Amino acid sequence: MYNLIMNKFLIIRFSSLGDIVLTLPVIKNIKRNNPDAEIYYLTKKKFSDILKGNPNIKRVIEYTSFIDTVINLRKERFDVIIDLHRVLRSFIITMFLKSDKKLRYKKDSFYRRVFVGFKIPSPRLERHVVSKYLETIKNLGYKIYTDELSLDDISIKPIENLNLRKIVIFQTAFLGDLILTLPLVREIKSKFKNSKLSIVIRKDLSHAVCGVKEIDEIIEDDKKKNKIKSTLNLIKKIKEIGFDIAIIPHRSLRTAIIAYMSQIKIRIGFDIPFISFFYTHKVPFKWLMHDAERNTALIRYISDNIRIDFPEIDVSKNMIEINEKKMILINPSSIWQTKKWPDYKYSLLIKKIYEKYSIHPILIGSKDDSLCIDKIESQVKGMCINLCGKTSITSLISLMKKADILITNDSGPMHIGVACGTYVIAIFGPTTKELGFFPYSKKSVVLEAKLACRPCRLHGSKKCPHGHFLCMKLIRVEDVMNILSNIL
Repeated sequence: MYNLIMNKFLIIRFSSLGDIVLTLPVIKNIKRNNPDAEIYYLTKKKFSDILKGNPNIKRVIEYTSFIDTVINLRKERFDVIIDLHRVLRSFIITMFLKSDKKLRYKKDSFYRRVFVGFKIPSPRLERHVVSKYLETIKNLGYKIYTDELSLDDISIKPIENLNLRKIVIFQTAFLGDLILTLPLVREIKSKFKNSKLSIVIRKDLSHAVCGVKEIDEIIEDDKKKNKIKSTLNLIKKIKEIGFDIAIIPHRSLRTAIIAYMSQIKIRIGFDIPFISFFYTHKVPFKWLMHDAERNTALIRYISDNIRIDFPEIDVSKNMIEINEKKMILINPSSIWQTKKWPDYKYSLLIKKIYEKYSIHPILIGSKDDSLCIDKIESQVKGMCINLCGKTSITSLISLMKKADILITNDSGPMHIGVACGTYVIAIFGPTTKELGFFPYSKKSVVLEAKLACRPCRLHGSKKCPHGHFLCMKLIRVEDVMNILSNIL
């Protein structure tokens, strides 16, 4: 613990773009603890733009050569030097500088090598790198106020002399990903009202966004047909339209190549190995931000003062009439088996809801979910309404807008519920908040079990890799009922 007057800080992190972004919570916490702190940041020139607009950083120092950098830094007298890169270069530079306190983050390289080489895990590896970065300033007696990233943390120099008449968004992933792209759609249209906004999406999802008034044109990507022929036809169509800019939230090599081959002059996407080679402008990608925030951050190059709001979806022609005093929707299925709360738990939940509130919960899902949902219905005959396979995406949105509560696994309908303003009770198993796909709403609750093995997969899997499936089994029916009792 140190009681020295510490007002002048040097932070060292040379690369990469994403890792530099993860150091930003350190800067925020230094300023929260010491508003008078002057923070200098040493990094490579090609990454400096992401820091130059940060109001908490007094000066960004660009690394040139070793000798020149040391000479320039020795002209300053830093109270604290924080090495967040922990490589030989940063270590030697720190040695040549005078400072009252020098700190280095614990990289745990040895434990990583042991895990990779011999598959021997260590509790040290379960901690996120942001937590390790923040550990350095705890040694100064500083309190950690936040470990979160937000849009305001990302500073990007905007592209100059823009004339955007035709804008296209690429999102050909699944339903949930498409729904989480809608705040980006709304924000682009609000900033560029006179521009034509098109969106490239999967053919089978076009009905999901046909009621979004901000979208001027839907371009369908038919992935199920001859992939080579359909891809070439798509490239030809996009090229003929002549878009001025492409915004690409879909993290796909195929999508990046399509945008590149379509000869769109400005292509903005996430800084991901191999994929970002085809982009003209890159935005850092990190899991600690919600997917809706990450997607909307892509327009930092063309706009600032960004808001995260879902647009209205007009479904007036697809209204479904349900006569229940309170409408509770249940989405019990998922593409991934490990994302599904056990069927017997859903059956018991439906029974308890019916007995306590005299409400028939409504089961929703696609035709592919019928095996799971029909099994649940058979166990609670007369206590629920089964709409599995009986709703289109637009009529599902209509249902969501009228519903009071949605109880769901981590899947696409969860994000539709959020977009419609429905109260969402989400049950999370193998996935966690840090992956960025939790419900983006204050009207939501996430139920999850605190286990060291979570997250085990990015999107889930066919079976529990550890064989116990405790992440779902430990979530009780009573946990859901307790939340319902506070809402109903």
